[in-house]
Amino acid sequence: MNWKSRLEGWGLDNLKLKTGFLEADFSMKDGDKEAAWKLYVELLTRITTQALPTGSGDEETALDSIYSLFETTRQILKEQGQECVQFTKLAVIVLNQIVRPFTAKWHPKMLDGDLKDEQECLVFRKELASLQEELGKYTRALADLAGVEDLTDLEDVE
Repeated sequence: MNWKSRLEGWGLDNLKLKTGFLEADFSMKDGDKEAAWKLYVELLTRITTQALPTGSGDEETALDSIYSLFETTRQILKEQGQECVQFTKLAVIVLNQIVRPFTAKWHPKMLDGDLKDEQECLVFRKELASLQEELGKYTRALADLAGVEDLTDLEDVE
């Protein structure tokens, strides 16, 4: 199986990747599975996949949690070392193409105090919901890589 097939199966085929990469074989090691499990647990228990209903939670805390994915992912990559090359490829691409644009936009706004404005908070929450949808796909992909049942949509939260 190649990367293109895997990404399509996970609903992540909107990522911008070179054709050569997409056609490359996708073969995992135990380290990939372990790394996927570790990050799956992190994503599953954060605002990345959990609803932030209107009137509850805090935008700055949500942004901090999302931003912390960079350090969490780096730590997992360091722990697993060279035994998680396939996981590394996917994780870096998701961080750079899905998470980074969100944090790059909202971190300066937070520093400028924009998240104290009700209208900006509404925009933030709308964009957070879109990010959560994309990260939900990633979380399901991690469950698949880890070989575990996906619990991303376990709860019926509205």
